[in-house]
Order: sequence, then structure tokens, then C-alpha cells
Amino acid sequence: MPVSASAEDFLAEPHMATLTTLRPDGSPHVVAVRFTWDAPAGLARVLTVDTTRKARNLTAGPGGRVALCQAVGFRWVTLEGSATVHDAPDRVAEGARRYTARYGTPPPAPPGRVVIEISVDRFTRLNLP
Repeated sequence: MPVSASAEDFLAEPHMATLTTLRPDGSPHVVAVRFTWDAPAGLARVLTVDTTRKARNLTAGPGGRVALCQAVGFRWVTLEGSATVHDAPDRVAEGARRYTARYGTPPPAPPGRVVIEISVDRFTRLNLP
């Protein structure tokens, strides 16, 4: 998924974002998260724990649609796509490696840590050429 250079620069800034998943009843669940963007793979990654609502929503409906939105002032980028939860050690480690590179500190490593991988197929933005 090609994005503009200015959007790539914005996505590299170490900001928080909101992740929207759908509960089993179809209502939205929105939560603040830290994430990473892997442009060559078209993947956004979010580390979490398997018992969180966001992970349970996706486990109940694998491949479900999500929206990840980073907003700062009047600039924002939303990455949309299908998401899956993975507990494979290599995938979780890759998420942790990228998190450390982006945010400058290693992420927490609680029991049950998983990575949500979002295969991005839609990209929207405002005030970023």
C-alpha cells in the first residue's frame, strides 16, 4: 500500500493512535494504543495481551475489519484493513523489535502477550500531502 512521503514521516513519529475493533454484537470498541507501521509489508502491528477486549474481538471474528487512527492537531492518518491476532513467538518478537525502534523503549512483556497484525488495504489522511 503506497503512502505519501509526508504520511510516512508522520507515521514514523512516536505518537499514540486509536484502534477500533467490533465487538461480537457489532458495536465499536475504541482504545488508545501504540503501534508500528511496516510500509513494505503493508502491516500495522499492535502489541497487547490475549485477554484484552480488542484481542478478544478479533479472536471471535478472525480477519475482522479494524481502523487505526493517528491524529495530532489537524493532521491525521487512518489505516484500515483486516486484522488477526498472533501468539507465535517470532511474530510477537518482531512486533516488540519494531515497537522498541519506534518508541525508544521496550514494550511491556506481560504473560499472554500477542501481536495484532493489520493487513492495510485502505489509507486516508488529512493535512498530509
